[in-house]
Amino acid sequence: MKKVLIANRGEIARRVMRTLKKMGIKSVAIYSDADEFAPHVLEADEAVYVGAGPSSESYLRQDVILDYCKKLGVDGIHPGYGFLSENAAFARKVSEAGITFIGPSPEAMDLMGDKLTAKQAVKEYNVPLVPGIDRAVTDVEDAKSVADQIGYPVLIKASAGGGGKGMRLVEDPANFEESMRSAQNEARSSFGNDAVFIEKFVTKPRHIEIQVFSDRHGNDVYLFERECSIQRRHQKVVEEAPSALLTPGLRKQMGEAAVNVCKACNYEGAGTVEFLVDANMDFFFLEMNTRLQVEHPVTEEITGTDLVEWQIRVARGEELPMKQDELKIHGHAIEVRVYAEDTMNGFVPDIGTLNRYRIPTGDGVRVDDAFAEGMDIPIYYDPMIAKLCVWGKDRETAIKKSIEAIDNYQISGVKTTLDFGKYVLKHPAFVSGDFDTNFVKHYFSDPTIMHEAMQEEKAALVDSLETIWSEVTEMKNAEFASRPIVRSWKV
Repeated sequence: MKKVLIANRGEIARRVMRTLKKMGIKSVAIYSDADEFAPHVLEADEAVYVGAGPSSESYLRQDVILDYCKKLGVDGIHPGYGFLSENAAFARKVSEAGITFIGPSPEAMDLMGDKLTAKQAVKEYNVPLVPGIDRAVTDVEDAKSVADQIGYPVLIKASAGGGGKGMRLVEDPANFEESMRSAQNEARSSFGNDAVFIEKFVTKPRHIEIQVFSDRHGNDVYLFERECSIQRRHQKVVEEAPSALLTPGLRKQMGEAAVNVCKACNYEGAGTVEFLVDANMDFFFLEMNTRLQVEHPVTEEITGTDLVEWQIRVARGEELPMKQDELKIHGHAIEVRVYAEDTMNGFVPDIGTLNRYRIPTGDGVRVDDAFAEGMDIPIYYDPMIAKLCVWGKDRETAIKKSIEAIDNYQISGVKTTLDFGKYVLKHPAFVSGDFDTNFVKHYFSDPTIMHEAMQEEKAALVDSLETIWSEVTEMKNAEFASRPIVRSWKV
């Protein structure tokens, strides 16, 4: 593999390029009108224009992307995450064009892309499932009958797609019909499919995902877990590895279950198997993401691996670089996603210009981003500015270093989630490890709490400064008082 096109943008495009450069592989970037001068474009060996700002007119134009691949002699495509990364039809077109798709087979994507077929496949490998139905429904009355049988609270979930879209929690039967229609509308808009399924809502759920890797030689490994329970709108904001919840025994059980999911779909490449863990420490299969995850840096930091390099090696037909018994956990890593969002207004996206943009540095501090000072935040794409990933020798150290890194991150011109990230890291529930996916609901229902916390922090800082000043004053007074009076003048 000599030249790879990255069918994506932003920080993940830059992330892939770093590994390509390390491996001596040429990179081709694609860009829209909105990204003409973006870092991922400027840093690539070659860059080609694919259309207007909206993703449907640029980054999702499969035929345009493939035409460029043929013209430029591209022999590999890395899809990143989002856009076309889990599009089985695109993966087929890539293979038919004689180009290597750096990801799983279209068949595996199809199987795992539909939550119901995925559940049916893993069931044969004794992977535990959340109580619910194993068929899709579109009729409201049919779905309501199913919910009555399962018992409330229930989750309505889109059969196709992911990312928290087409998902609704229903605690009261009176709200079921409205919730289902809302879920269906969102699913239809996002995935072109309004089919949903119903499952029991797990109490005090922890969202734990397992990073897996498989090759075409029959080797499967798990690279341990990521804790992803801090979410808003069912989307992750703060992730860490390893989880403070899992025991070594449970970690092994979940890792082996995740490997069985790979076997169920004859998987190849990088994947993530998502589980829910309930209050009784029982775990249940949620879904499999057939791509590299946004939060993969925390896994890289605790395992000392380059997962993009692993992807490329597997795509070239090589065996996995490491066996299961060679993989070890070293230290602790935390990732805080930096979104251009207004945390005081329901995390709605914010747009504007990065008037000031300076990233933190230091030992164990990693920033994956795609912006520079003076750039605008485009309205067409996900509002994530960067991923701040910090490694420490243990969880306590990682939390402390993450807070320091947030304090040293300088962004002005747009509102960001940095303060929220700091609020989470300092919250007693997070520090203790006793939290679940309802963190925002339980502790952030009133966003002014964050301001109160900041005011307390300010007051503590003022008190500290006053104490220091008082001590300095007393020391100087004592110093001067102890000096002998010397007159150098005469009357």
